[in-house]
Amino acid sequence: MFGALRIAAVALALLAAAVSSVRAADVTFDDTARFLAGMQPSADSPLVPLTREPSWQHHAKFFDGAFAQLEQRQLSRIRTWSDVNLAAPRPTMFYMFSGPDFLYANAFYSKASTYVLGALEPVGAVPDLTRLPRGSVGATLYNVERSLGSILSFSFFITKQMKVDLHTNQVNGTLPILYVFLARSGKTIRNVEMIALDAKGGMHTGNDNPGPNATHGVRITFAGPDGEARTLYYFSTDLSNAGARNTGFLRFCETLGPGNSLLKSASYLLHKGDFAVVRDWLLANSATVIQDDSGIPLANYNARQWRFFPFGRYLGPIGEFPGRYQERYAELFTRAQPIDFGVGYRWRMHESNLLLSVKVPGTETAPAAETTSSAEPPPKPVRPKRLRPPEPVPPPPGRFYWFR
Repeated sequence: MFGALRIAAVALALLAAAVSSVRAADVTFDDTARFLAGMQPSADSPLVPLTREPSWQHHAKFFDGAFAQLEQRQLSRIRTWSDVNLAAPRPTMFYMFSGPDFLYANAFYSKASTYVLGALEPVGAVPDLTRLPRGSVGATLYNVERSLGSILSFSFFITKQMKVDLHTNQVNGTLPILYVFLARSGKTIRNVEMIALDAKGGMHTGNDNPGPNATHGVRITFAGPDGEARTLYYFSTDLSNAGARNTGFLRFCETLGPGNSLLKSASYLLHKGDFAVVRDWLLANSATVIQDDSGIPLANYNARQWRFFPFGRYLGPIGEFPGRYQERYAELFTRAQPIDFGVGYRWRMHESNLLLSVKVPGTETAPAAETTSSAEPPPKPVRPKRLRPPEPVPPPPGRFYWFR
């Protein structure tokens, strides 16, 4: 494999020299996204010559197969599930602890007009691909593939691996992955703008000074096949209590709500008192919440405010997260309806759990005393190991591991 990469690097170096005079402004956001996603850019794009190289063609074939399998196995089934079970989705969806996962945000809430994603990972940048150093385009494409390995296999990013992958190459951070997911979801990117929020949630662009404790992000305007303009925000932000209190991220989100929320593979952070602020915010500003058991504990929902619709099978947390088994969750899931896709840490089909929580209209001002959201629930006993299915195994390095 490394020999092939070296050959591709030489070829790309020669090609890069031929197009080095191209101005960055000639390459559109959408063409860049399509190129990174292994999709043909527009006919007059300066990136077209690069698509004739074996490394890009191999990259395109690789992504064609991976995304086709993912579409058949999960995404199309999630969209069908959402069409049946989400009667009146709100225009805005919130996805905390998301990383760059627009793919599942769009699958669960395909009708949203505004997507707000928030996580620690940096925004990063996508430079003009025609001006990358010689020999680096092939490595760039390979790094994009590595970055997406776990989510294409298991439906979630492996956090430790992602921290390395998102800093490895000149095309870094969450932005190139957002590009890939937008392109592969059939979207057309119209504009990309770096933004920042001040401490009060006000938005700043260009050379505006957001002041101390600024939250940096990106605003992507895109359109689907229907041509309707939609907006994706991604913010690099600390969602712990200290971060949530000292930045304007949640204040900004509040101007867009109430909305629908998604919580998936969230490391059980919302089970901890250190994340009570964002947990309480989600409960106050969500009309519906779709989550697996790593999201908001059932004990933190006010039973008078919410109606619960369980789907799938609850087998408790994987071994990475001991002490987070929920007896009430298990009891609720004895009445669960089946789902035909896997999601979350229990990514195998027939082992995944999904809870749809719907806020009862008119209960937005229910007394806070009826909830336990301000205190961390005590750890629950762990279900015996003999009842657990095999743990998901992190993927080994390589291009094709999710086909094995």
